[in-house]
Amino acid sequence: MRRGFSLALLLTASCTVGPDYKRPAVDAPAAWQDGKAESASLADLEWWKLFGDPVLHELVGSALQANYDVRLALERVAEVRARLGFVKADLYPRLDAAAAAGVVRASRRESPLAPLIRDPDYQTYQLFGALSWELDLFGRIRRATEAERAALAASEEDLHAAMVSVIAEVSTAYLDVRDLDARVGIAKGTVESRKGYVDMARLRWEGGKTSELDFRQAEAELARTESVLTDLERQRAQRELDLAFLLGRNPSLIPRGKDINALPLPPQIPTGLPSDLLQRRPDIRSAEQQLVSANARIGEARALMYPTITLTGHAGYSSIKLSDFLKSPSGFWDLIGGITAPIWDWGKNQSRVDEAEARMKQAVILYERSIRNAFRDVEDALTTYRKSTERLASSGRRVTAQRSVLTLSESRYRGGVSPYLEVLDAQRELFNAELEQASSRRDQLVALVQLYRALGGGWSSGARNAPQ
Repeated sequence: MRRGFSLALLLTASCTVGPDYKRPAVDAPAAWQDGKAESASLADLEWWKLFGDPVLHELVGSALQANYDVRLALERVAEVRARLGFVKADLYPRLDAAAAAGVVRASRRESPLAPLIRDPDYQTYQLFGALSWELDLFGRIRRATEAERAALAASEEDLHAAMVSVIAEVSTAYLDVRDLDARVGIAKGTVESRKGYVDMARLRWEGGKTSELDFRQAEAELARTESVLTDLERQRAQRELDLAFLLGRNPSLIPRGKDINALPLPPQIPTGLPSDLLQRRPDIRSAEQQLVSANARIGEARALMYPTITLTGHAGYSSIKLSDFLKSPSGFWDLIGGITAPIWDWGKNQSRVDEAEARMKQAVILYERSIRNAFRDVEDALTTYRKSTERLASSGRRVTAQRSVLTLSESRYRGGVSPYLEVLDAQRELFNAELEQASSRRDQLVALVQLYRALGGGWSSGARNAPQ
């Protein structure tokens, strides 16, 4: 009874050395430079509602199941979870069972009674249980468990970050494919138009109305347009391969949903508060959990500078005759407490503490860097989205103007007022303007995806569809 009371008193007096975690102060701006302060955020929207395209929704869902980066991140979570269980198990007593049987020869010079032994060879049989337990008086194991638990949380946030990246990469690749579909369509229509111009120039040349030069220029422009079409088809095939890889599939045709010009945009782009990024962005959350883990490692290292108390016990049977193995006199047991205290280790334990503190300072720097990088990402995405929207409007006005230029140039050419070179220039400018308009639409949509990603959107909703 007295022994149990002493042990309970000893455990009650235990403490945990090392610093407790405190989140570093963060100097977050009150509002975005390219936006206003508001509580709502684009990141609150589920990723499949961003464009309302069921095909894109299906592709993103498939990628969250089969993408290699997501699957690797998921297995890393399982790895860290297993390591946590391994470390946490040291908090509890360990019980092992052992059995032994064999023959022993005793030395006749081992003791004064040894010469009296007639037969130095004898048999031995043992069956016992072994108990060992390190009393975590100074919190070494608890700090190690705290560090691993934080590492597990960090790996889960890394999984969320991988989901965000996959959602953004698949959406961008899909928009690239749809953009190239649109530009291939423009190029094909232009090729057919150029064939008409070649026929017209040939007829005018054969009829003696114009020189052969007009005909050859029309042929050259047709060839140039066909070359552009071929390159656009090559780019589209490559982007489809990229998208298939993101989906974890072999090269295959990618299904199409809405036309790129039919994809809706939200009427307003709420950005939320800058301070919200600390909870929204999984990379920031991961960096903080790594900081928590590094902080706990300091306590784990400091605990090694204090005494270690262990309890060991054995209980079982031992006999030199198998027939007497389980009889009462053959039973034995022991319970031993031991203490080990570092006296002089040439600074090894202190160096271990210094190492842990240096890693913790590194983790603070990485945490602060992740926050600053997040603020930069959002500001950059806001600017890019605004400027891409302005560029799309400008490119639309350019297309309208160039169509008028081409109409006027054709009228002047047919009336013999201007040379064919003027028509040729107008054709080229219109073709380039139409391609630019399609590209501007793609840039605007991709900028929205990047803004959604920068604000930390996608992982909380996408987690429901993550592989389990």
